[in-house]
Amino acid sequence: MKKFEELKNLIASLEHDADKFYNKGNSAAGTRVRKGMQELKNAAQQIRAEVQDLKNQNKG
Repeated sequence: MKKFEELKNLIASLEHDADKFYNKGNSAAGTRVRKGMQELKNAAQQIRAEVQDLKNQNKG
């Protein structure tokens, strides 16, 4: 559950830069959003693998 909370915090931290990029046209903020989205993707993949492992452990 800790990783899931980290994922939510990462999304919240990107909100300000997303607003700057989409509403104010700040291209540097867009770069930060892209970087954060890559981190989000990697974190989500880790959670997905962890869930699958736990699911398989409970099965056997």
